[in-house]
Amino acid sequence: MTDDRTNPVEPGDRATPGDENAARAQARPEHSSAGDPLRGSRTSGLWAGVVGLGVLLILLVVFVLQNTQKVEVAFLGWKGQAPLAAALLIAAAAGLLIAATAGSMRILQLRRRVRQERS
Repeated sequence: MTDDRTNPVEPGDRATPGDENAARAQARPEHSSAGDPLRGSRTSGLWAGVVGLGVLLILLVVFVLQNTQKVEVAFLGWKGQAPLAAALLIAAAAGLLIAATAGSMRILQLRRRVRQERS
């Protein structure tokens, strides 16, 4: 099915009984996205983020409650016991920190290179 608004009926064209949609599309003005009350906004993006973080928090709580047994952890000569969930979450946070640091260093390197090429 084609969109009749892309091929409007010319004033000299004769309308056939199947062209009611084309005539209606030609009669009403096109709406811009700025006038659309259901368009995306910063608030809707924030709301989606809050809902996503809420779901993530619920999953995290379930993970922690299901992994409360103590495990032995050893790192660079340090030894100790910690709940399994805490050990895994700390390891994941450390990995995220390392990845973010490496990514930030690369971004700074590229920005410096672009700045040098512009001057």
